[in-house]
Amino acid sequence: MSEAITLEVGQSAPRFSCIDSQGNTHDIESYMEQGKSVILYFYPRDSTPGCTKQACDFRDSMARLNNGDYVVLGVSKDSAKSHDKFIAKQDLNFPLLMDEDGSLHETYGTWRLKKNYGREYMGCSRSTFVIDSNGLIEWCRYNVKATGHVEMLTRELGIE
Repeated sequence: MSEAITLEVGQSAPRFSCIDSQGNTHDIESYMEQGKSVILYFYPRDSTPGCTKQACDFRDSMARLNNGDYVVLGVSKDSAKSHDKFIAKQDLNFPLLMDEDGSLHETYGTWRLKKNYGREYMGCSRSTFVIDSNGLIEWCRYNVKATGHVEMLTRELGIE
């Protein structure tokens, strides 16, 4: 496996077209045509404590984000069944994209070497990318903390 890429603010965001757990297609080009910005966030696993906290923070901030014409899309390598269960249990108001083969993780450089208690392994680096309506990365962070992340994101984007 090659070294993970690291995307930066100002770069052109990798284009993608993915289906969510309901089978609906989410295409970055179509969001750009609608003048929408996309908040694409990668998280390790459905229904784990940190991932639940982060997803619920996005859910609870959706009114503020929608006022700014932002579309939130969550991404993990979990199955459609797992995503649907997570969405229903937490009453999430945004789609979770399917990436079971990890291709979107690779494209955005979020599948990285991780270390935990001295053990090294490959896994999802909790990361967020804000892609503006011109297809450029407006904001991005790798290895974010689940707690307080959405608040930091909205503050740094100037979303009230």
